[in-house]
Amino acid sequence: MRPIIPGKGKRRHHSIAGRLAWAAMAAAIASASAVHADETKPFRLCADPTNLPFSSDNPSQPGFYVEIGQALAQALGQPITYDWYKSYFGKRTVRVTLLGKQCDAMIGLPRSEDFMGPAVIFSDTIAKEGYALVAAKAQAIGGVDDLRGKRVAVQFASTPQNLLATRDDIQKVTVLSPEEAMQALDQGRADVAFIWGPVAGWLNMTAYNDRYQIRLTEGEGLSWDAAIGFARGSAELRDRVDAILPTLQKTIAGLAVKYGLPDGQPVRFGTAEAMPAGTTTGAGPGAAVGQVANVVATETKGDAAAPNAEIARAGKEIFNGTCAHCHGPDAIQSERKIDLRLLRHRYGDDMRDTYLKTVHDGRPAKGMPAWKEVFTDNQFDSIYSFLLTVQVESND
Repeated sequence: MRPIIPGKGKRRHHSIAGRLAWAAMAAAIASASAVHADETKPFRLCADPTNLPFSSDNPSQPGFYVEIGQALAQALGQPITYDWYKSYFGKRTVRVTLLGKQCDAMIGLPRSEDFMGPAVIFSDTIAKEGYALVAAKAQAIGGVDDLRGKRVAVQFASTPQNLLATRDDIQKVTVLSPEEAMQALDQGRADVAFIWGPVAGWLNMTAYNDRYQIRLTEGEGLSWDAAIGFARGSAELRDRVDAILPTLQKTIAGLAVKYGLPDGQPVRFGTAEAMPAGTTTGAGPGAAVGQVANVVATETKGDAAAPNAEIARAGKEIFNGTCAHCHGPDAIQSERKIDLRLLRHRYGDDMRDTYLKTVHDGRPAKGMPAWKEVFTDNQFDSIYSFLLTVQVESND
């Protein structure tokens, strides 16, 4: 029989106990480290570097949305970082940044299930935004009838332009930007500007010494609730932000004043009755398109082959996410000069070459940017395949 050695069993007992104690301590340290890591994990914000009054990469003038993001990050106990990306790419911006997991949140998206849902989920409303009427302070602008006989500056392919299209008693002054509209007002070429409200308020405050009155408007396609967007899998973060937002109401209100966002009782417009059939509901920055349109596929008529259906569907998605704000959802557009359904009618056999040159190089003088640094050749081909499906001989 093996002799019992005094103390040997006891020492083994202590050795096992010691290892268990060390394991427990290591687990506690790891847990504490994980908590610490969560606390120092940055709050990553998607933002446009040159889009005041909303956002800017200039630390001395960061913008309404960026300062809201900074306040949120502070309340969350996290540092903030930024993913800068131009917002004029529309839904493509959201897909590349937010849905591409390059950032955690994007502030200022329209709080609507129609906007990229269910891929994007939304916080509670942070602000009401929309178009506004801008005029001299002594001028009455209580509604659309006050615009009779007036010269009204409207941005090309916008809801205000479509809204006033059937009013022969209102002279439309078409411009390409809110900045140009304010210049037309300042130079006496327009009596009223009907433009994107936040930009109008910012310009009035920074460039025109608060010279003009600004009246918000509401109606179909004219205003909406702005919120913070998150990717679908970020419900926990969204819920934490929603819990914080009530504590930031005064901060957000103060920032709205700081950046000149207009407020007050809005002027009501009945856009649905006033818009002509076949027009598009133009949108402000980040807005969802409200038009429902039918697309009639046509034969290719001289093209080498019918477009592949899958490729055309991919092109349609890119088109509606990037091009629809000017050329209309599904390429349905009442403005003949930018109606892409007439490409074959205009250019015949040169249609493809004209299309490729235009999308690669843009037409800056007409407000169209160059897209060659944004899309691949395959993506350009898929958009072209989609456009082949909507060609008509005439839209008269």
